[in-house]
Amino acid sequence: MPRRSLWKGSFVDAFLMGLKNRKDQLSNKKIWSRRSSVLPEFLNTTVRIYNGRNFIRCKITEDKVGHKFGEFALTRKRRPWGTPKGKNRPTIVGRHTGVAARRNLMLMMAKKERFD
Repeated sequence: MPRRSLWKGSFVDAFLMGLKNRKDQLSNKKIWSRRSSVLPEFLNTTVRIYNGRNFIRCKITEDKVGHKFGEFALTRKRRPWGTPKGKNRPTIVGRHTGVAARRNLMLMMAKKERFD
């Protein structure tokens, strides 16, 4: 991703610029501006960053200065590969994932239950 010009400086929303010098008002504040950069003035405060659905609590440390707020509030759920998507849904591994493969899997599971 291209870097922003140095002469422009880092982008910070006007709402956050107003709170830059008042740390007491910034603590536990809701932030919708995911594109704003984290400034050194925000150190040791806790903010809540919007991820599109709810607010994620994040403590601003020295390592986070210079990054964007959006980097610390993930917008997608992490689902490891191979886990079922629905309730009690069996996973089908392999390239045959059509209707026939699902039907065969259900028949095999039913046979297994009968013999157990």
